[in-house]
Amino acid sequence: MKSYRVWTIARKEFIHIIRDPRSLGMAIAIPMLLLVLFGYALTLDVDNVPMMVWDQSKSQTSREFISRFNGSPYFSLQGYVRNYKELERAIDSGQALITLIIPMDFARLIESGRQAPVQLIVDGSDSNTATFAIGYADIVAQTYSQDVAISEIQQVRGRTLHPPLDSRPRVWFNADMESKNYIVPGLIAVIMMVIAALLTSLTVAREWERGTMEQLISTPIKGRELILGKLLPYFAIGMFDVLLAVLMGEFLFQVPLRGNVALIFGTAAVFLAGALSLGIVISIVTKSQLLASQLAMVLTFLPSFLLSGFMYAISNMPKPIQLITYLIPAKYFVTILKGIYLKGVGLEILAVEAGLLTVFGIVMVVLANMKFKKKLA
Repeated sequence: MKSYRVWTIARKEFIHIIRDPRSLGMAIAIPMLLLVLFGYALTLDVDNVPMMVWDQSKSQTSREFISRFNGSPYFSLQGYVRNYKELERAIDSGQALITLIIPMDFARLIESGRQAPVQLIVDGSDSNTATFAIGYADIVAQTYSQDVAISEIQQVRGRTLHPPLDSRPRVWFNADMESKNYIVPGLIAVIMMVIAALLTSLTVAREWERGTMEQLISTPIKGRELILGKLLPYFAIGMFDVLLAVLMGEFLFQVPLRGNVALIFGTAAVFLAGALSLGIVISIVTKSQLLASQLAMVLTFLPSFLLSGFMYAISNMPKPIQLITYLIPAKYFVTILKGIYLKGVGLEILAVEAGLLTVFGIVMVVLANMKFKKKLA
């Protein structure tokens, strides 16, 4: 392999990228735009759930119970209704996702030490949000019930009563319980996979469509020199994208980085080499820029987004799908990034994922060289 031949191809590709604003924009601007859009728009936090109340009791006791919901960060009291018709209209219009109905004899039942039925009507259109809202409402109701029971026992016994169990939860790794700290590291892996494969999927196909591949074939350059020369510019751009993503995560999204920064870039380099080589393989096989870009999106975005564990827990998927996820390289990079970002762990914990990621990179590089040699033949 001659280094000057590799540099010549790399220089040619660099010039093409600089002269084509669309390619340069795709390589740098799109990853940053996707990171901003997904980072701010994609959230798993459920708070400020819109809530309406039908207070038939209109007593001090019912107002105290309502204040428990109003003081919670998970609910946002939008107002009061006077009948079921107004309640139904509020849910149908989206003004409220959950409604609380307090019966007329609520205060009397509570003060007499009896159970007071309270009704919750929840809009189940968004089942995930509805499930969380019901859980939060149950906690508020149980806490209120516990406080009332303790207060009654204290009045009878005449002394302060403490709950027998003092639960003090301690959250590790993501103490603020913010979904962005979980999403942004995984999002970096998904975006890098998609953009890397999409960029290089056009390189060889472009040569065929423009009729310049025959000229390259007639030169003394070897197949592996051409592959490496075309990979280098996009590898440099990809690593620059990783740098920007890490900086945005640190200063824009305020995501804590607890692990080794060098390990992030080291594993990112291996991941990029494999993803870029995958794009080269797609470009060699299709020989069409349109078909190559479409195939790259199907083979990278959908598997990386759905099957990498970035958004959805793999353990909750059906067993056959769980087996398929082992073939998704983004799964291992997502695990590595989350381990470094959230837990601050190193290769002593992530050795298996790093090894499998290395295997992916090697296999893709070898496959790209094999397929290109076959086409030259």
